[in-house]
Amino acid sequence: MARTTKTKSGSSSRKKDAGKAIRGYKEAMDYIFSHTDYEKQRLLRYNITTFDLTRMYRLLKEMKNPEKGQNFIHIAGSKGKGSTSTMLARMLEAGGYKVGLYTSPHITSMHERISVNNKHITERQMTALVRQIKPAVDKLAKENIQPTFFELLTAMAFVHFKNQKADYVVLETGLGGRLDSTNVVQPLITAITQISIDHQRQLGYKIEQIAKEKAGIIKEGVPVVTIDQDERALDVIKSEAEAKNAPLWVTGVNVDFSSRFESSREDGPHTRICVQSETSKFEHLKVPLPGDHQALNCGLALTIIDQLKNKGCEIENENIVQGLENVHMPGRMEVVFNEPTVIVDAAHNAASLRALIATIGQHIPYDSLIFIFGCNADKDILGMLDQLQYGADKVIFTRSSSPRAISPDELAEEYNELTGRMCQTSLSLGDALKIAGSAVTRGDVICISGSVYLVGDAIKRFNRIKEAARANASQ
Repeated sequence: MARTTKTKSGSSSRKKDAGKAIRGYKEAMDYIFSHTDYEKQRLLRYNITTFDLTRMYRLLKEMKNPEKGQNFIHIAGSKGKGSTSTMLARMLEAGGYKVGLYTSPHITSMHERISVNNKHITERQMTALVRQIKPAVDKLAKENIQPTFFELLTAMAFVHFKNQKADYVVLETGLGGRLDSTNVVQPLITAITQISIDHQRQLGYKIEQIAKEKAGIIKEGVPVVTIDQDERALDVIKSEAEAKNAPLWVTGVNVDFSSRFESSREDGPHTRICVQSETSKFEHLKVPLPGDHQALNCGLALTIIDQLKNKGCEIENENIVQGLENVHMPGRMEVVFNEPTVIVDAAHNAASLRALIATIGQHIPYDSLIFIFGCNADKDILGMLDQLQYGADKVIFTRSSSPRAISPDELAEEYNELTGRMCQTSLSLGDALKIAGSAVTRGDVICISGSVYLVGDAIKRFNRIKEAARANASQ
């Protein structure tokens, strides 16, 4: 018997929408968002009732299992999933393959989550998919089985990739791995990026617990690749791989890997890596994204390519280089404004924040670094605040548009208690920017970080500013 998640609003919306035709994009989105969205719930339990793969299996069965027969590369981890997935997808695309990419969460538009060869799903395609899955969803509703927003979106992605005849699908997990809605596929390869403390309320307060959840995507006999990382996390991955008879490849251990930071007149500050594996040898390959952590992600993506070659993927080294040159990721060390320099980065845990601060120091000269920071309540707040004290000259706490966001006053209280340092608070990003603007000088940098929601809010805001400036210039 399938476990169900009951919500008052969800039940009423199911009854109202059952049998009703979807007439356009707005109604399609209303239908999708009428289902439980755990990404927007402040208090979230991570268990087999809330995250129930039985619902996902039932939904896919009613849809005639669109995931069957597709070539998935399944990627989990605490940080670097999106970057690794994107680099892998760009390399495969440059090799002439049609590649589906499923990521989460999005920065500014839900359409970012589902793409084929770097083209986001369109409103027309999204509407058609909702119409396609709705009969199955309504049928399950009669049995009181109510798929969530993320489950529906994942199922829609499977259908879209099948409709588009994708040669490969790079599939990023949402939360965790073991109970994640994506963990219903039989992949060609599984990959695990760096594991660090994140989502403790759901995944556990020890890195071993978190690693166990992430390693839940490892499948019987399926090669798994990861990076050399915290010994406690790596031991868990090794144990899970051994239990599943899954060959394990570790970039930096049984795959030769090295990296170095350099600066040149032509390329500016950047990182280069050397990777030697069973099928390839790369020397001094330029990493497309800034930061030592991105060197690890790039090395991992190349190790995945290596394993794909062992499964018949044909791709030349020049295609790999070309693919990496095509990598661009909004919300990762992205400069959204000049004079003053404003950077946004979706660093959402302590390890990511530490990497961000180091990367800013490597790539952007500044006199003072002003952080506008906001995060969700389920994050490693003390760990992130601890990193802020060593990197930020001034901190302004604010709140993102996420329902799970912690209040600026709580952040300020924790920060003051932890560090004894002064800080400021603001209830909105706009006001936080005004405070930062009044304190910034020509040589200073403003960085907005801590939450994907906050970064998305910032990008939208600065896009409006740029559009208004262009409109004024054309008059």
